[in-house]
Amino acid sequence: MPVILTQIIAIELGLINGVNGIFRQLVYQEDSVSTDIISEEFSKNAQYVHRPLYALVEINKSKIECNLEQLQSKLIPIPVMEQTFRVDIGDMLPKDNKPKSNRKTLLSIKRRALPLVPAYCIPTHKSQGQTLNKVVIDLKLPNETDDIAAVYVPLSRVLLIKPSKSQLTEIE
Repeated sequence: MPVILTQIIAIELGLINGVNGIFRQLVYQEDSVSTDIISEEFSKNAQYVHRPLYALVEINKSKIECNLEQLQSKLIPIPVMEQTFRVDIGDMLPKDNKPKSNRKTLLSIKRRALPLVPAYCIPTHKSQGQTLNKVVIDLKLPNETDDIAAVYVPLSRVLLIKPSKSQLTEIE
C-alpha cells in the first residue's frame, strides 16, 4: 500500500515528514501472537496479533545504504513512535457549557502509533517538492479560498519536460 511518513525520523537519511513509500510488512513482538479463540465466529486457525514493533516500508528516496543479504536495499524499518499531546477540555464543550473562567483544563493524551498514513491521495501541500509520474488532480478550488497554489502546485509536480505554450497558458 502506498504510504506517507507523518513525522521526521532522520533528516540526514531522507526520512522526513511527507516522504512517500510502499508499505511492505508489519513486524510484531514474538509474544504478541496468540491462537486463543476469542469468539466462535472466527476460524480455529486464526492468529490474533497486537503490539507491532515496526513497519517495513520501501522508500526509494531514502539515503540509507544497506548491504545485508536478507534486507532489500531500500526497505526501511519505521518504528512505532510515542506521542503526547494536550487538549483543553473547554475546547471540546459546546459554547453554552464552557466554564466562565479563563482557566484552562488540560487533558494529557499519550498514544503509540506508526507515523504513517495511507497515500492513495495526498493534499497539495504534501506534494510540494516531489516529482510524480502520474497524478489525478481535482482542479476545483474550495469555496473558502481563491488560492491559486491549490491548482499550480499539483500541476507542477508532473511536468518532467519543458511545458508547451498551451500548457503554460493553462497553468496561468
